[in-house]
Amino acid sequence: MNDQRKVKRPPSLLERAADMFGLDPAANAPTIDVSKLPPEAPKKAKTAKVDPVADTPQPEILDPVVEAAPAVEAAPAAPKPSPRKDVAKAAPAIVPTRQGTIDRDRLASRGMIVPGTPVTGISEEYRIVKRELIRNFGGVGNRPILPRGHRVLIASANPGEGKTFSAVNLALSLAVEADHDVLLIDADIAKPSVLEALGLDDGPGLMDALADPHLPLGDCLIQTDIPGLKVMPAGTGHMHDTELLASARTEALLAQLEAGAPGRILIIDSPPVLAASPAAVLAGHVGQTIMVVRADETLESALRDAIGLMGACPHIQLLLNGVKFSPGGRRFGTYYGQGGA
Repeated sequence: MNDQRKVKRPPSLLERAADMFGLDPAANAPTIDVSKLPPEAPKKAKTAKVDPVADTPQPEILDPVVEAAPAVEAAPAAPKPSPRKDVAKAAPAIVPTRQGTIDRDRLASRGMIVPGTPVTGISEEYRIVKRELIRNFGGVGNRPILPRGHRVLIASANPGEGKTFSAVNLALSLAVEADHDVLLIDADIAKPSVLEALGLDDGPGLMDALADPHLPLGDCLIQTDIPGLKVMPAGTGHMHDTELLASARTEALLAQLEAGAPGRILIIDSPPVLAASPAAVLAGHVGQTIMVVRADETLESALRDAIGLMGACPHIQLLLNGVKFSPGGRRFGTYYGQGGA
C-alpha cells in the first residue's frame, strides 16, 4: 500500500528539455524525439555533412547535460573545499558608481520573478535550475568541480526563444543566495534587452569597457536595489564587437569583475547563436552554457547547429521554455498560495 502511494518527483525544466531534445543518459547517446518538434520543410539532397552533436566525442554525461565537447581538464583527485578559494585576492572588488531600482510592476506584467513577493511557480522552477548550476561549479556530492563554472552563458538558437527572460529570472533567483552575488551581463550587443526588462537606465557597459581600457570599470556597472544583484549593460555598439569579445581583453575584464568577490556568479545574456557570431566566441569564456529551447518552436536542426557552434564551452544544458503542459502535474504556485504547510 505504501509503495503505491509514493509520488514520483515531476521532472524539472532541465530534465524535460533533455528528454524532449537532448539525450538518454543511460544510453549515453542523442535521442531527439522528432515527433515533438515542429515539422520542417523537405530538404534538398546535400553532400555528407558532419553532425555537430552526434559526431562530437561524448565524455561522461551528468543528467541532464549535453556535453558538446570534452572537458578542458580532468577533475582533481581530491575536490577542493571551495572552487574559487584562491580567486581574485590581489585586488579589491569593483564598486559600481551607478544605482538603479528594478521595476517590479514590469516584471509582474511579463510573468517573471518579482523580488520580495511570495514564491510562485516560475520562481520555484528557477530555484531548481540554479541549484543545478551551483552544484556544477561547487563540486557537490560526486560531481567534479567544473572549471569556470561560475560563468554561465544563457543562449538560444534563434531570437524570440526566451534567453533574456531566462537570464533575468535566473539572475533574480541567484541574487538571494547567501553565499553568492550575481553580475548580470548583457552581451547581446546588437539587440540588448536586459535593462529594458528590469526597467533600468542605459549607459556605459560591456563594449565601452572593452573598447577603452582606461574607462573606470565601476562606471559600467549598476548596483540594483537588490543587494546581491549588479548589472552590466551592453554599452555602445561597436562594429568590431566579435573581435573585441575574442580578444584577451575580455578574459582580463571578466577576471576584474570577479576580483575581490570569490562568491560571484556571472550570468551572461548571449546573442542568438545562429543569428550573431559573438555567441560562439562568448562560449570560450564560460564554463557552463544554458541553451534555451522553446517548446513547439525550436527545430531539431537549429538546436543541433547551435550546439555544434558552441563547442568551446565544455558543459551545455538545455532549458525548456514556454511549456503549456507538464506531464508531471507540477503545482508549485498552488502549493505556495495555500498559506500553510
